[in-house]
Amino acid sequence: MKQPFYDWNCWLSVSLWCLFGGLNGTFVTRNSRPNIVLLMADDLGVGDVCCYGNDTVSTPNIDRLASEGVRLTQHLAAASVCTPSRAAFLTGRYPIRSGMASPFNLNRALIWLGGSGGLPTNETTFAKLLQHRGYRTGLIGKWHQGLSCASRNDHCFHPLNHGFDYFYGLPFGLFSDCQPSKTPELHRWLRIKLWISTAVLGLVPLLLLIPKFARWFPVPWKVILVFALLAFLFFVSWYSSYGFTRRWNCILMRNHEIIQQPMKEERVASLMLKEALAFIDRYKREPFLLFVSFLHVHTPLITKKKFVGHSKYGSYGDNVEEMDWMVGKILDALDRELLANHTLVYFTSDHGGRLEAQDGGTQAGGWNGIYKGGKGMGGWEGGIRVPGIFRWPTVLEAGKVIDEPTSLMDIYPTLSYIGGGIPPQDRVIDGRNLMPLLEGRVSHSDHEFLFHYCGVYLHTARWHQKDCATVWKVHYVTPKFSPEGAGACYGSGMCSCTGDVTYHDPPLLFDISRDPSESQPLNPDNEVLFDSVVKKIEAAIKEHRRTLTPVPQQLSVFNTIWKPWLQPCCGTFPFCGCDKEDDILSTA
Repeated sequence: MKQPFYDWNCWLSVSLWCLFGGLNGTFVTRNSRPNIVLLMADDLGVGDVCCYGNDTVSTPNIDRLASEGVRLTQHLAAASVCTPSRAAFLTGRYPIRSGMASPFNLNRALIWLGGSGGLPTNETTFAKLLQHRGYRTGLIGKWHQGLSCASRNDHCFHPLNHGFDYFYGLPFGLFSDCQPSKTPELHRWLRIKLWISTAVLGLVPLLLLIPKFARWFPVPWKVILVFALLAFLFFVSWYSSYGFTRRWNCILMRNHEIIQQPMKEERVASLMLKEALAFIDRYKREPFLLFVSFLHVHTPLITKKKFVGHSKYGSYGDNVEEMDWMVGKILDALDRELLANHTLVYFTSDHGGRLEAQDGGTQAGGWNGIYKGGKGMGGWEGGIRVPGIFRWPTVLEAGKVIDEPTSLMDIYPTLSYIGGGIPPQDRVIDGRNLMPLLEGRVSHSDHEFLFHYCGVYLHTARWHQKDCATVWKVHYVTPKFSPEGAGACYGSGMCSCTGDVTYHDPPLLFDISRDPSESQPLNPDNEVLFDSVVKKIEAAIKEHRRTLTPVPQQLSVFNTIWKPWLQPCCGTFPFCGCDKEDDILSTA
């Protein structure tokens, strides 16, 4: 008769053990749905953190993630500029499939909040998948996937229409134009040409006054006035957008409400961190997805005073170290709330560091380690190879390193798998679930081929042989560096996808597994497999192109030009401006 008592007592003990174990995050099973924290840097080079080989910048918190989790050494962005790379990250699909790739060099990313392009509403993000599974979803920081379609307040591309329950941050992003003291970054050379053209047009009516007053020949006043009006209209047509870039693009929002216009850039990082920590505290008792999209380390490298002069690598290193400190604060919050063991944390960058970024003659962009190229270069490894770190205690082995080709697009199916989401079945998903690889259940990546685009142009392709560790990479198009012999496009500020490029026939071939810096091109004379490798990759490209379908081009000229009726405005357009954060602080 005592046996039932013992059974009940045992059952009670086990139940209490599991209950309190679940509360402190110690006893976690693979089948439980974890919290998810995604940390994405902006323009961070793969060589900018210590755990990837940097010895001049201190990144103890990112290094801690790597030592406590899994580090990917061949993690690849789907594009080498912000908008298309982030679109691929959110959807698990090459940006060309969603229309988020551009055929033009001038507008490879969204350039105006008052434009009409953005991540299409029929695309399903990982946030939307997890939202449907009961996750609380939040985005803190940079969005850069468009805002409105037809009217100023329709917000069709807004994060809240793409699966996020909460948004606090910049619908565009941080760039040098957001700081009045910095040299303009947006279309700098185009602006110079527009000023010159305006001056030339303005001189025409003045020059026509000379023969009129000198009585050389009659010049009707109507002709002079027409030329003066044309010069004025031309000036207004471009200065109404480019002349107010900071006010139009540098906006801080909470959900659908504009909080600051223009934003106070020196305070944004602190506000973002505060919001991220508040989100964790608010939803710590239910599964949540928090995507922290840092403004670091994009120019103009706005850094708190406590970090200025902190690193050995100047203002860029200071900015990296401040971001690492923010990462530490987020990890501390997870520890404090006893959530660490029940939270998957992922750290990455949207693409490689920008080599051409300069500030007063000093380097203001990242370091891409041993890899050739940088931001804007669709094929060279330095533009697309990024950090990739996963930490999930009790599930993933600490300190593990994986040198297999993986992609930012893989986050989509990976999060769908661990969160119980159901990916859409009516479209191609290019990403692959990484959990079998991360957990060690398989030793090879599920990617046999990866295709590297520059805008809509396929520049490079990669083949990972399944029967061995060899990774082949072919380049059909490479940018022309300027000045000649340099490692980047310093003359133009960013390399082109078309036009100022070199076409290779036969293509350049590299064995990335033996030559990751792409310094030793192979040819039929020194590689007996040259022809067979090239044919194999060309067949894969042909098959890949069969899967592409025509879609509206979100980065077309029309969609990317500034439209006054779409410009977000706090106040009455065009007199836009407010600071509701200060209003909140003053009334608190």
